[in-house]
Amino acid sequence: MVQRISTVTFQGVDVKEIDVQVQIANGFPVFNVVGLPDKAVAESRERVRAALHAIGLSIPAKRVTVNLAPADMVKEGSHFDLPIALGVLAAMGVFPGEELAHYLILGELSLDGGIRAVAGVLPAAIAASASSRGIICPAECGSEAVWAGDLEVLAPQNLVALLNHMKGIQILTRPEPEIDPEDTTRPDLADVKGQESAKRALEIAAAGGHNLLMVGPPGAGKSMLAARLPGILPPLSPSEALEVSMIHSIAGMLDGGRLIRQRPFRDPHHSASLPSIIGGGHRAKPGEISLAHNGILFLDELPEFSRQTLESLRQPMETRYALVSRVNYHVKFPAKFQLVAAMNPCRCGHVDDPALACGRAPKCVQDYQSKISGPIYDRIDIHIEVPAVKASDLSLPPPRENSAQVALRVENARNLQRKRFQELGGGKHLLTNADADGDMLMQIAPMDHRTQSLLADTAEKMRLSARGYHRVLRVARTIADLAGASSIDRIHVIEALGYRRLQAGVALAA
Repeated sequence: MVQRISTVTFQGVDVKEIDVQVQIANGFPVFNVVGLPDKAVAESRERVRAALHAIGLSIPAKRVTVNLAPADMVKEGSHFDLPIALGVLAAMGVFPGEELAHYLILGELSLDGGIRAVAGVLPAAIAASASSRGIICPAECGSEAVWAGDLEVLAPQNLVALLNHMKGIQILTRPEPEIDPEDTTRPDLADVKGQESAKRALEIAAAGGHNLLMVGPPGAGKSMLAARLPGILPPLSPSEALEVSMIHSIAGMLDGGRLIRQRPFRDPHHSASLPSIIGGGHRAKPGEISLAHNGILFLDELPEFSRQTLESLRQPMETRYALVSRVNYHVKFPAKFQLVAAMNPCRCGHVDDPALACGRAPKCVQDYQSKISGPIYDRIDIHIEVPAVKASDLSLPPPRENSAQVALRVENARNLQRKRFQELGGGKHLLTNADADGDMLMQIAPMDHRTQSLLADTAEKMRLSARGYHRVLRVARTIADLAGASSIDRIHVIEALGYRRLQAGVALAA
């Protein structure tokens, strides 16, 4: 007789159901796991054997075969321990196997019979709910699973508690959902003295979801400004929070199973490898751009990142997803992130100060900034110069305006955008001006003939690409939204064009 247990494996954020088939037959005593298991899955037999021994049970001295179907799909992860153990127990007749037919099961076993937390419980629970089944998962992941909806969730601490529940000796209570607590210590814009133009650019970027590049000497406050961007962004909507939490769940980074409500802020070091940024690796895990989904990806010292890594951002910045293709897998991760980058004007960073500049200035400027390709520059909506802060500015009292006041204006501008997209039939996928494209962009950006001529003439002189032209238009629409204007005026276009920085070595046409 073959005992069947249902579990899952993951391909990107997609959940694939796996049929765990357990057979105990006469023959030479052996415990085999087949069906393309990786090292962690193949080692399950030793953890299962030890866990059963810890609760006073022994695997019969027979031929035990565990097949993970479909057999041509690679199985990865330690979450196969619990379904294999329950399949063996049911095949041994410890409890009726029919009880488990209505659950998806995943969990890692300790040698003492405990059930340890695993990655991917939230998407697995959503898949279970969609198929009208419950889920059995570790106790540490129970609060994560209940966010999937009205489904039965069993979250035992150990095998004994689960077996007692199956036998009716004790009842496992449904876990309570938990939310990531709000961070009340977030940096505030009131801490930043001076840099009024940079603060304005930060507000526009937040209001429209635009990519931002800050260029300035060391110590000017670029990283300080970037760290304060999350504080002026609106919180995640329920659907966005679920998307972000699913990605973090698959990456094994959902702390305590709590739903994430604050927008992610990811700031990888410039030595980070390409797979760590884009995603991939041996087990195809989400990269930094996916962990920054619906949030911010901050790249400090932008030219110090490898050329290959920076160029790999071009496709995700346009398509809003990361496609990772390898010989043995092709997976797709969501990657709708807002890029915020910072860089020095040159390697020494002091080209504007003759007393501190190196002997290679100004040629070092072009050499350093040319590490960033034109297509990357073109995909950044707002370029802003962040000058050095004067000592006299540091002695001034704190600014009157704090992050909460700026956040209110940002939220009002985003509400205007959301309402406009709904009226034009943009659907839920269009939330900010940065998302608009094609005909939708033309509909949301009305302007009179004089304003349109100004934009066209200046774009011609600046030699803007079609992408650059449209990004200026999106920024102008956001500036108009912050001003509460229904249409784009000349002053909005002029300010938007002022944020369009030319790549080093490119001169303005006469």
